[in-house]
Amino acid sequence: MNDLRRGLWAALPLTPGLLAFGLLYGVMARQVGLRPGEALAMSLIVHAGSAQFTVLGMWGAAGAAPMILTTLVINLRHLLMGASIAPYLRGLPARWKALLALWMSDESYALAIAAYEGGRGSHLYFLGANLGMYLMWAASGLLGAVLGAAVPDPARYGLDLVFPLAFLGLTTSFVKDRRGVAVALAAGGLALLGARWLPGKWYVLVAGLLGSVLGLLLEETPRP
Repeated sequence: MNDLRRGLWAALPLTPGLLAFGLLYGVMARQVGLRPGEALAMSLIVHAGSAQFTVLGMWGAAGAAPMILTTLVINLRHLLMGASIAPYLRGLPARWKALLALWMSDESYALAIAAYEGGRGSHLYFLGANLGMYLMWAASGLLGAVLGAAVPDPARYGLDLVFPLAFLGLTTSFVKDRRGVAVALAAGGLALLGARWLPGKWYVLVAGLLGSVLGLLLEETPRP
């Protein structure tokens, strides 16, 4: 249980950014006509901030099929995340793998893979990080939905920068040599270019795939 507790505690520093995004999600949910309970249900069932924001933007203007398809496209990056962390889960029962995959988010994945890379990871740590992010996201969204329009835009206080900065900090734990620096810079540059030229959220998947291919090629290249 110590690893479970460590995972929960590891998620706490991300609370300010998660709270800001959750409040904003709740406010937007009320604006499109969702009741607090419905906003909470979406967070508990979907548990994907980017997909939830996108669906709210489509609410009332698109049918169920386009919203489901858009959600699938946005969350294709989870295939890459799952593939990269799968080697650390070998030997676990299928039910454990399914549970970890169900609750995995961008943030809990980053925390878990950093712990595994540092030799401190475990499936209980991963579960703790998943639970921490899951509960905080649901609670902050419900709070935003209850408070509604009384909540000012969190972005005006710069809280929307907390997540990008947190991920930047987590990325440094993976950059151990010049190859890591090259892959990180290439993936970041491709994401920026893709965000400008590609529709929707395809740039996330494209940058992740091309960055992974580059990393594989560099790993296969003999060191000088």
